[in-house]
Amino acid sequence: MALTITLLNSACLCGRCCKHKVLHPLLGPLLSNSTSKLYSSYRRPGSQPEKKPSWQNINFSFKKIIDVLKTQLSMLKKETKDHLTGPEGRPFSQYLLEQTRVVWEFRSQEDLNKWVISSDVEIGGKSEVYLKLGRNDQAALLYGTLNTEVPRDGETKYSGYCSMRAKPLVGSFARKKYYDWSNFNSLYLRVRGDGRPWMVNIYTDPYFSHQKDDLYNYFMFTRGGPYWEEIKIPFSKFFLSSRGRVQDNQHPVWLDKASISALGFTIGDKVDGPFQLEIDFIGLLNDRAHTEEFAYEMYDKN
Repeated sequence: MALTITLLNSACLCGRCCKHKVLHPLLGPLLSNSTSKLYSSYRRPGSQPEKKPSWQNINFSFKKIIDVLKTQLSMLKKETKDHLTGPEGRPFSQYLLEQTRVVWEFRSQEDLNKWVISSDVEIGGKSEVYLKLGRNDQAALLYGTLNTEVPRDGETKYSGYCSMRAKPLVGSFARKKYYDWSNFNSLYLRVRGDGRPWMVNIYTDPYFSHQKDDLYNYFMFTRGGPYWEEIKIPFSKFFLSSRGRVQDNQHPVWLDKASISALGFTIGDKVDGPFQLEIDFIGLLNDRAHTEEFAYEMYDKN
């Protein structure tokens, strides 16, 4: 109880101070809009900034606070036990011998709830995107309509995109967690598209780096038609495309597979019309025959 009162008092004091980001992860489960803040801080041109401090959105119900505290302590206990057992709660020998792993599969609404969809509607566009379970609840169906009409706000120059992104891993007390895929060298997917190209995005957040949220991409060209296709994408074929860093042939930037924060799919081929993509599962593969470290040509300057 003393800890709870201390947190509440600290939160009230932080409401009068602009530097209140330290306690935000602790109070995250009590915030009504804390989940949406994890994905984007974008504000449409012309809209007014939010003047209401985030601490005012906290529900100061002592019963809810105690329940949240019990839940977070239970999660912390499980995380500690898994950490003492080995990587991801498994023995170290089992972790090293692992060659395949299914990270996401879509068999229920709970599996879909691990993902979020977005489109250019956030910037005033007119594209539409939806996500639901496919036939017989055996896949995720991402579908909608792409519209490249630019919003008339005087600032936006391009429009026409839809995306699907996995929610970030969250540990106890709203701590950010990461996927560690360093034991694998390829991404493995089973999809069925409509012939349109998609961009597979991998988001990383290296701890010892001044560049946060690096974005790596790979262009996936779906075949279309009634048949499923299995796609293997070596991590060496993902290229860094944004976040202020430019990848060139003289200084290649490899994907940090130990600090992956999320994975996503984006369509933005500048073609108006309907689209759809079915995803059966998304997994990892350790292909022993693939020894390539960097998939692009490198040139030495004379």
